[in-house]
Amino acid sequence: MNQLTIALAGNPNCGKTTIFNNLTGARQKVGNWPGVTVEKKEGVVKHKGLDLKFVDLPGTYSLTPFSLEEIVARDFILNEKPDVVVNIIDAANLERSLYLAMQIMELDRPVVFVLNMADLAKSKGLSINAAKLSTLLNLPVIFTVGNRDQGTNLLVETAIKEAQAASGGKSGRKVTYNREIETLIREIEAAMDRGGLDLDNWPGRWTAIKLLENDGVVKGNLAAMATQAAREVLDVAKRGRAQIEERFQDDPEIVLTDERYGFIAGIVRAVVTVSARKRADISRSIDRVLTNRFLGFPIFIFFIWAMFQMTFSLGVYPMEWIDSGVGLFSYLLDSFLPSGLFRDLVLNGIVAGIGSVIVFLPNILILFFCIALFEDTGYMARTAFLMDRIMHTVGLHGKSFIPMLMGFGCSVPAIMATRALENRKDRILTILITPFMSCSARLPVYIVLAGSFFAQRAGTVIFGLYATGIVVAIVSGRLFRSTLLKGEDAPFVMELPPYRVPMFKSLMIHMWDRSKMFLRKMGGVILVGSIIIWALSTFPRDQAVVDQYIRAAAPVTLERSQIMAQPETQARKDLVQAVDSRLETLEKQRDKALVENSLIGRFGRMLAPVFSPIGIDWRAGVALVTGLVAKEVVVSTMGVLYGVGDGQTDALDHALHASGMTSLSALSIMVFVLLYVPCIATVSAIWKETSGGWACFSLFYTTSVAWSFSFLVYQGGKLLGFG
Repeated sequence: MNQLTIALAGNPNCGKTTIFNNLTGARQKVGNWPGVTVEKKEGVVKHKGLDLKFVDLPGTYSLTPFSLEEIVARDFILNEKPDVVVNIIDAANLERSLYLAMQIMELDRPVVFVLNMADLAKSKGLSINAAKLSTLLNLPVIFTVGNRDQGTNLLVETAIKEAQAASGGKSGRKVTYNREIETLIREIEAAMDRGGLDLDNWPGRWTAIKLLENDGVVKGNLAAMATQAAREVLDVAKRGRAQIEERFQDDPEIVLTDERYGFIAGIVRAVVTVSARKRADISRSIDRVLTNRFLGFPIFIFFIWAMFQMTFSLGVYPMEWIDSGVGLFSYLLDSFLPSGLFRDLVLNGIVAGIGSVIVFLPNILILFFCIALFEDTGYMARTAFLMDRIMHTVGLHGKSFIPMLMGFGCSVPAIMATRALENRKDRILTILITPFMSCSARLPVYIVLAGSFFAQRAGTVIFGLYATGIVVAIVSGRLFRSTLLKGEDAPFVMELPPYRVPMFKSLMIHMWDRSKMFLRKMGGVILVGSIIIWALSTFPRDQAVVDQYIRAAAPVTLERSQIMAQPETQARKDLVQAVDSRLETLEKQRDKALVENSLIGRFGRMLAPVFSPIGIDWRAGVALVTGLVAKEVVVSTMGVLYGVGDGQTDALDHALHASGMTSLSALSIMVFVLLYVPCIATVSAIWKETSGGWACFSLFYTTSVAWSFSFLVYQGGKLLGFG
């Protein structure tokens, strides 16, 4: 046994992801489960000659196949048969956590119980007898403190030993039900044995229990066999459910659930001791302030403002370093590459495009670090609680705000996250308003324009944009709820996890995982987009413009050579500088004329009547259109069209001011970028999650709202004398 597959399972907020990060570090592969969009994380680690593959299953409270996460977790354990399932349990909430644990045990795979957050349980005065729990269930039980990386090595060693013991025939204790239910389970198992049903992936006892619970997936698979044996098993199960209902006067699924909780209660009484000392619940004390009816919301607003202020202010320094690096790289290329189309492509296409965007990597990293900090401390769940009253004005509840918050990172996974909402109308409504939440791809556009035109107030302007997105989302939601998607308000029930001190390593992994997408775009859509924009802005080459430049530049060049022949003095230096400035002006006039006469210039002039009323020139208009592919492309397109050959942000800053753009125009562009559809991938995600009709509606609605708000900002600002 040189390879072992170890599945990590557990409730949400049990610390499972932290332990997974401790185990795998940067050796992670993130993708989607086959056929579904739930995120799949794997990590391969070598340990004492063994290849250990850790699989992080989606966090669930049970394995009843209601949500996509529950189906994925259950199917993986059943079909992939991992060598051992490591069940991460919140030691401070043992009774609640054991419900999932009992269902995992019924799947007949080797199990290790990991009582995580042992320090928190101790602080609450809880003492758990791990040895007794291990004896009662005949499986290993260990303690860990995930956010301090305590117990990780013991977890690995215990998982390996349990997998090896299971291959030798060891099995854990089964969950026991009352005598009547146990009799019915045996009858169904006997019927399966008589029929010789092929149930390789399904443990017989588990299948019998699921049939008594009227599990739709198991019943459907048996019915699909269309054999006499399968029909007999279904009939036996049907009679068994009828007996349970008649005997207990309740639904069989509820009866079996009560039986499990009875089994769990007996275990908890046997292994948990509660200290007589009363201990202050730190999380509850913090919540008295952070979720206070009057203080909670202003504190939340302050945290969000601080996040964007930090993103802009702290990001300035590493941005300057990267900026200088791009400038140096561009200078070296300019020195070595011979004149021609290839040099123009590299400098004015690739470097200008990618260089204009890559400098914003520090800002993206800081933003995702802050979001990871909110998640790992437990504050993110509180934001849903705080927003519940506001979301009810839309006809939604606080739980819908979590996908919207995820939209600050990327709209696509945020839209996928709406699957956690039970009501279809709630899901569609949340999906339609989520694109107004400003994703990280828009941040480079804000930083360029806010930094260029609003200087020290840039962080506050960016915060204002994010706040505007939330307000527009809420107003749009109210409109949709009262017209297209009428429905009742859903009740809001959500667990608030305890506050935790985040692990720096975990924060770094979260931050890096999410920032890799930004870097992948550098070598993908932004590179390709920059080359396409360069080609469209370069061809057809108007020779008349080039000839006119040559004629205009010839006497200036001659004058420069004559000045250079004079003795070196300060007066000569001043004259050379003046002549070089005239040559630079002629070059800019040439480049501007060439771009205006190119394919993209003609396209831009066609768009001009659409964007002119909102104060946006044709170059920025073209950039906004290319932003439909990905919002980062807006900046790279500006870098190409505004003639920023070295890709430096300060060069783009000068070019934007030189183009005649004003602070009011810049604000209009930012508002448009904020509100129109994030990207084609978002439209595709809406299509998959709802329908083509809703996707087209979203595209039309967001673009209309964006134009309308930009019009109000620009024309209203002009009336008030701004810009």
